[in-house]
Amino acid sequence: MEKLQFARVGETMYHEKLENGLNVFVFPKPEFQKGYAFFAANYGGMDMRFCLNGAWHDTPAGVAHYLEHKMFDTQEGNALQDLAANGASPNAFTSNDITGYYFDSTEKFEENLRILLSFVSVPWFTQESVDKERGIIGQEIGMIEDDPHWKCYMNLMKALFQRHPIRVSVAGSVESIAEITPETLYACHKAFYDPANMVLCVAGPVDPEHICDVARDILPKEAGPIAAKDYGEKEQPRAAQSYIEERMEVSAPIFQLGWKGDAQINGEDRLRQELVGGLALEVLLGNSSPLYAKLYREGLINQEFGYSYESSFGCAFLAADGESKAPEAVCAAVAAEAARIGREGVDPALWERVKKGVYGNRVRGLNSFENLCVSQAQAFFAGYDSLRFAELFGSITKEEAEKLIAGWVTGERTALSVVRAKEGAQ
Repeated sequence: MEKLQFARVGETMYHEKLENGLNVFVFPKPEFQKGYAFFAANYGGMDMRFCLNGAWHDTPAGVAHYLEHKMFDTQEGNALQDLAANGASPNAFTSNDITGYYFDSTEKFEENLRILLSFVSVPWFTQESVDKERGIIGQEIGMIEDDPHWKCYMNLMKALFQRHPIRVSVAGSVESIAEITPETLYACHKAFYDPANMVLCVAGPVDPEHICDVARDILPKEAGPIAAKDYGEKEQPRAAQSYIEERMEVSAPIFQLGWKGDAQINGEDRLRQELVGGLALEVLLGNSSPLYAKLYREGLINQEFGYSYESSFGCAFLAADGESKAPEAVCAAVAAEAARIGREGVDPALWERVKKGVYGNRVRGLNSFENLCVSQAQAFFAGYDSLRFAELFGSITKEEAEKLIAGWVTGERTALSVVRAKEGAQ
């Protein structure tokens, strides 16, 4: 077993790749009583087209999310109920990139871990249960489609990207999930829920070797074939369209403003770009920036304003969102500030303040077992260790952030999504 020490942040991580291809990461925390386990597949909502054993498959939108819902069903009952009865707090999620199942508990941790590994690795679906779930997920889809903030975000994805599957909702649509059958779910489980395409991350008062032994005992002994994913042609730098508008029940206009970036190949270059992107946003839009003060003073944004760097395989972008009486004015002000930074650069004193603040927030996030484990799983699938950020952070320069702003925050890469009140609404 490999022992990795990250002295800058005072963390120790153990890693072992089991005989079946499963990668196990453990963060021993003997001073705590509660443990946390995260078992994830390198399979998310955008993985709709794949090749397994030489055959290509095109699956409906929403299968990964549907599969997540159904995995808790077992021949004996329901794993969610079993974990809860054991004092655990279990749940799961599906993102564009991954599907993860997790729990935390202070008692019966090993027993709960065995339950987690068992139900995720052994699918059991019936036509009746799949049909029943269709109605439940259909209601969930209806709720999110009625959410103006979600609609605004998904419209931004459609405006930024011409064909990348990040344009498609992870949950799918009522029409797409109508095509999902038990056979669809079994095929996608076989393609992606193989130990060699999964990762187990555990934090708490546990022995790393014993965690590996439990995984060996429960999971398949050998790796199976792993599906190859296809996300279509490479995206061009230009946004697919510059503006998209929707009318819904809102009290004030809401907006999502995005800038299409250059996707990094997996590895530490992807981590570095994430760090640079986050810092670039802070100096451009953060609450310490000149632009934020100007927009707030002029009443163009309020406390709902936020921003993020996001990336998935084959795509990356910057985004800002909030409420505004004049979203187009916010867009123009950001463009003007980006141009100013291109001419004059970022104020060195602001850069140092922002860099210290961002680093401190990231280190404080390590106090969360969930953050430790989920971040490592996501990072591993992207080709790096999450805790490497501490070593890379110090070497990031102001010039890198300025270059990213100059390259990404341009007219041709910009898209604005707005949701306004319906005609005649007050």
